[in-house]
Amino acid sequence: MSPDTHRATAAAILPLVGGPDNVTSVAHCMTRLRIGLRDRALVQDEALKAVPAVLGVVDDDTYQIVLGPGAVARVTPEFEALVREAPPARTAPPARPATAGALLERGTALKEARKARNATPVKLLLRRIANIFVPLIPALIGCGIIAGLNGLLTNSGLLPAVVPALAAIASGFMSLIAVFVGYNTAKEFGGTPVLGGAVAAIIVFPGVAKIEAFGQHLAPGQGGVLGALAAALLAVYVERWCRTWVPQAVDNLVTPTLTVLLPGLVTLFGLMYLAGEVAGGIGWFADRLLATGGAFAGLVLGGLFLPLVMLGLHQALIPIHTTLIEHSGYTVLLPILAMAGAGQVGAAIAVYYRLPRNRSLRTTIKSALPAGFLGVGEPLIYGVSLPLGRPFVTACVGGAAGGAFVGLFNQLGAGFGSTAIGPSGWALFPLLDGPTGLGPAIAVYAGGLSVGYAVGFAATYFFGFTPQMLTDLNTDPGPSPTLTPPSPEPAPA
Repeated sequence: MSPDTHRATAAAILPLVGGPDNVTSVAHCMTRLRIGLRDRALVQDEALKAVPAVLGVVDDDTYQIVLGPGAVARVTPEFEALVREAPPARTAPPARPATAGALLERGTALKEARKARNATPVKLLLRRIANIFVPLIPALIGCGIIAGLNGLLTNSGLLPAVVPALAAIASGFMSLIAVFVGYNTAKEFGGTPVLGGAVAAIIVFPGVAKIEAFGQHLAPGQGGVLGALAAALLAVYVERWCRTWVPQAVDNLVTPTLTVLLPGLVTLFGLMYLAGEVAGGIGWFADRLLATGGAFAGLVLGGLFLPLVMLGLHQALIPIHTTLIEHSGYTVLLPILAMAGAGQVGAAIAVYYRLPRNRSLRTTIKSALPAGFLGVGEPLIYGVSLPLGRPFVTACVGGAAGGAFVGLFNQLGAGFGSTAIGPSGWALFPLLDGPTGLGPAIAVYAGGLSVGYAVGFAATYFFGFTPQMLTDLNTDPGPSPTLTPPSPEPAPA
């Protein structure tokens, strides 16, 4: 798509979310444009869903518009530019819904019904933690792929002069990831970002090896991202405390000093050791879980991951993945969780063949399948399976079957994982690694994808539709889609 097309998409979206005066913040993840809103009632949901580039909407702590991978990274800066360039409002903002009934339907019902279910303290905390790690994903992907390429060159003996350079490029970010986590933690929780990064930097400083805590010398990097998150969070609270009593005349000197000093001491003589023990426990538990109950664990993890994606909570697993990568060099969980996307793809293909007369839905599937094969399942979730209801459940069945397949081979000793987080589907192949070598890892992962595709297809083809659904849906609805992606709550099966 051309830049003009991306700008046109942004221009189409802006008035439908209440105009620039209604936008308080703009951000994006891998597939969604995330907008902070002053007044949710000004958003025109159905009109947004009708914009050709929009694959779905999600009403959460921010209003999220699903645009798909690649497109969202290009539309977001255009949207931000339009918001910045907009002249000050000279007229009243768009009118609210004219009747109390419409207001209830478009505002209160959405906020009360959905957020009452989703805005629990635990879920809100998980989303905030996810906000810390989501900006790091591009670097994790890039460095992970470079690490995989470096592994191939090392094993093949090719280009030996390049290997050390690639190792440095791949490892540089991971060696300092604690600093980035600390910076983002302070930013997310309302502190000064650079102070959070400064406290977290203590963890990776080589000189900590001279410090003894709990009867043993610390190791640089001990505690990893978990320690960095905890240290920066403590720094935020210390900074807030300082702001309440430090006189303004000396605030610029005293507050930064105490914000780094006090959490720094706690980090060195407590958090690094404790976070290191937690990180080691996570690694041990993941290894034992798959070694002793791999098939069942894979079944559960693969089957439940799509609902997590649907709710946007899958990003909260990033700290666990990152900890496992720090612990063993790869995360064993990601290849299993990736099977959920395979089940989704299989289910979408079955829908395509079961509804040969529904040209609109088949067009949606054809446009969303490439992203689905690369592991981005949201376009298929919000554009296909979730509105239909039953195919969402059968897609989960396919993911469970693929997860059980991969988990079984972990249980049999052919364990492997991903050296980075972010992509899944076919895009995960370059990131695979394990003690048995790259070949077995690729073979098992490909087998899991095949099982997920096949079971997702079969379960959807034979059990994904009632006779009445087939009668209603297997028709040509004309140029406009019959189904529009709803909120992230599953339709009744």
